[in-house]
Amino acid sequence: MLLHERVANKRLILASGSPRRRQLLAEAGLSFDVADKYECDERCPDGLPADDTAPYLAELKSRAYPVPLAADEILITADTVVIAGGEVLGKPRGRDDALRMLLNLSGATHKVITGVCIRTASRMHTFSDWSDVTFRALSDEERVYYVDTFEPYDKAGAYGIQEWIGFAAVERIEGSFYNVMGLPVQRLYTELDNFLKSE
Repeated sequence: MLLHERVANKRLILASGSPRRRQLLAEAGLSFDVADKYECDERCPDGLPADDTAPYLAELKSRAYPVPLAADEILITADTVVIAGGEVLGKPRGRDDALRMLLNLSGATHKVITGVCIRTASRMHTFSDWSDVTFRALSDEERVYYVDTFEPYDKAGAYGIQEWIGFAAVERIEGSFYNVMGLPVQRLYTELDNFLKSE
C-alpha cells in the first residue's frame, strides 16, 4: 500500500509557517491541513549540543501545539538550523545579522540539520537529517545584493537555497537538497510510512 493510501483515513496537520515545507509535503503527494499559528517558546537549554538543536525544537513545537489530537490526526512539526564553525545559526535578527551570517558561510562548508517530529494522540517519533553545503567565497557586494533583494529574514542561516544565492554561490551539497530547503521530504516519507506500519 502506498503512503498516500495509508493516510487516506487520517488527517495530517502540518504545524509550520514555512511555504517551502508546505510545497514539499504537497509535492510528495500527501494531503494535509496547515495548523493555525500558535505560540512556542523556542529557547534551548544551556549546553545542548548543536546537532541536537533542530530535533529538540521540532519536538518542542509539537508539545506546544495547543489543540488535543483526535485519534485519526497526525501532527508534523519541523525546525531547521544551520551550523557554521560550531555556531547554531537560526533566523537572522535583521539586516546586519543576515550579512554576518553570510560572511560566516562564505568560502566554507556548513551543516544544515532539520529536525522533524511526528505525533499522534498516543505516540511521538522525532528524527533529524543533515546536509553539508559548500559556498564559494562571496563578495561584500554579493552579500548585500542578496540580503537587500531577497530579505531572507525567515530562513535559517539567512539564505534560501532555492533563491539566487543557491544558483550563484553553492558549489556542492552532500545530502538532501530538500533538507536544505527546510524539509527532508524523502526521509519524512519513509519515517511516516514506518510510523504508520507500526501502529
